[in-house]
Amino acid sequence: MNGLKLAEEYFISHGLPLICDHFPDYKDRIAAGLVGLGSDCLGFDDKFSRDHDWGPGFCLWLTKTDYNQIGSSLMEAYNKLPNTFSGFEREPSEWGNDRVGVFETGAFYQRLLGQPNALETLYDWLPLHGDNLSVCTSGKVFYDPLGEFSKIRAKLLAFYPDDVRLVKIAARCMVVGQSGQYNFLRSLWRKDYFAVQYAETKFCADVMSLVYLLNHSYAPYYKWLMRGVKTLPILGEFVFEKVSAMMILNDYKQKKMIIDEICAAVILELQKEGLSDSNSRFFVDHGPVIHEKIVDPTLRNMNVWAG
Repeated sequence: MNGLKLAEEYFISHGLPLICDHFPDYKDRIAAGLVGLGSDCLGFDDKFSRDHDWGPGFCLWLTKTDYNQIGSSLMEAYNKLPNTFSGFEREPSEWGNDRVGVFETGAFYQRLLGQPNALETLYDWLPLHGDNLSVCTSGKVFYDPLGEFSKIRAKLLAFYPDDVRLVKIAARCMVVGQSGQYNFLRSLWRKDYFAVQYAETKFCADVMSLVYLLNHSYAPYYKWLMRGVKTLPILGEFVFEKVSAMMILNDYKQKKMIIDEICAAVILELQKEGLSDSNSRFFVDHGPVIHEKIVDPTLRNMNVWAG
């Protein structure tokens, strides 16, 4: 059973009747769904996920005014719902017992984004990492007649503003070139095998992050980075297969060949999308070219490595 499907069925069976029968004056104001941390929100849960913070449960979101009025009583009623559903029982951990329950909408987003409302300016967006935004846009909203929670979520789902995306793509080009095309080989020459392994891992993580950006998709928490990249239409399956092959190799020459293949394919995509017109095979040469396309002068004057 998929955790997200289980949560929705549990809400339909127990959550919606709870709202309609016990809080009828608020039935058109409460939002419900499963959004946030956890493999179930990303659809990546499996049998190994079920030992903690998995099982029947959902989130209820209220406006600040409504939360002040009924937040405590709604949470009390939520806690009385059955802990077992369809043969599954929720096992909360010490750190994950706040993944489901009743939340004030602004506080929910504040905890994940650092501010309670939709991001308004380029500078609101700039410091946010993909994994935070991936958490906010994961899962599913089951019910939201008022639309307040979904309005903020829709703005986040629309992805980074163009200039912020360019900042981040340019910065990824710099670190991908540094780790994969420069430090990997130089560390190997020095026989510094820790640095070799670190450069390889960092290259893989950064190039996957770049592929997410090219797909207008937020890169999730590192544990799900590889699993998620496979689903992306632009270079996703290609990068997944190449990185998978690299992980099982012990031959550094073959690893370097795969790094070069990945770099060539991603650079070609940058050129196809009109992001770079450089013919260089070195990623670090593409970063400044992309950075120059930023419209906002303050962002354009930032260091190309920042992002």
